[in-house]
Amino acid sequence: MSIEIKVPVLPESVADATIATWHVKPGEAVTRDQNLVDIETDKVVLEVVAPEDGSISEFLAQEGDTVLAEQVIAKFTPGSVVGQEVTKAQAEASAPKAEAASEDASTDALSPSVRRLVAEHNVDPSKIKGTGVGGRITKEDVEAHVKSAGKAAPAAAPAPVELAGDRSEKRVPMTRLRKTIATRLLEAKNSTAMLTTFNEVNMKPIMDIRKKYQDVFEKKHGIRLGFMSFYVKAVTEALKRYPEVNASLDGDELVYHNYFDVSIAVSTPRGLVTPVLRDTDTLTLADMEKAIRDLAIKGRDGKLTVDDMMGGNFTITNGGVFGSLMSTPILNLPQSAILGMHAIKDRPMAVNGQVEILPMMYLALSYDHRIIDGRESVGFLVTIKDLLEDPTRLLLDL
Repeated sequence: MSIEIKVPVLPESVADATIATWHVKPGEAVTRDQNLVDIETDKVVLEVVAPEDGSISEFLAQEGDTVLAEQVIAKFTPGSVVGQEVTKAQAEASAPKAEAASEDASTDALSPSVRRLVAEHNVDPSKIKGTGVGGRITKEDVEAHVKSAGKAAPAAAPAPVELAGDRSEKRVPMTRLRKTIATRLLEAKNSTAMLTTFNEVNMKPIMDIRKKYQDVFEKKHGIRLGFMSFYVKAVTEALKRYPEVNASLDGDELVYHNYFDVSIAVSTPRGLVTPVLRDTDTLTLADMEKAIRDLAIKGRDGKLTVDDMMGGNFTITNGGVFGSLMSTPILNLPQSAILGMHAIKDRPMAVNGQVEILPMMYLALSYDHRIIDGRESVGFLVTIKDLLEDPTRLLLDL
């Protein structure tokens, strides 16, 4: 008796998905909970695992096919396969044969996340020893290869295909996530009245607090005190004072949210994603740091879930970690505003008639002028500036 392998239930905002990579072949023995296929949505990659020991008897959807929620994509036959019975431990631990490694080294046999890592680090997949099932190359294999080779930073382009002389190029299809990002950015640009207002903030008070209490904070809470928790705390307090910035437009109606869910822009191997910190008004600085760390790790490892990505009333993006001095962030629809943080640079500033060298950072608030007027946008940004320059007010709720 065969079992139907179906696409998982998709959230309301995700209409369909794409078969990214089949990790097994028809007739190949698999074990319970072994990953059968990666299904890529607009937001995350979903893994569909084997319901029990057995094998895939038939594919009903091929790589690249668009599928719907709960659509049957394969037939699964339970029970061991004659001559191919394996255990999960054997499948994970078995070393691939040279022929298998060579065959799977083709970029066509790699999962989307592995292809992106290979391209970013400009490595030859044929030189990577795969430890996955059937000798497939995993993300961990790529990272280990890059580390052993001493490659510290991604290369500018993937390994090229030779054309003529020294000139070369390579064409790769856009991932579903990249297509979605492109569509949403164009939609935000074309369907909103987006403006950006700027300010600057003296980061010395927060840097002094971190320097003074870093060791005690880390010892008590088991995590380092970063800048992002201060940003989130200041944004949350500013959202309380300017509810228009925490609102969204639904047709001809303004929706004012009486809760505070802040999206954090995170760079992952698949692209930029915005997982959500929920109920930030109830979180301490330590809670925020732990939640941000967990989301960053899940994003790096491709483990973000659809629930992690859903919702969010306001977004913080920190281009400063990449060295950006100034930028105009684009709205994350259906949100009405986004805050851009930038690199902290020492600059000469006039203080009480004297010139002082201070660590300064530019702030950029992009907002939908259909919802938010100039008074609210400027007041919101100045509130964030004041709270960051006098962080004691964050603790005293002033």
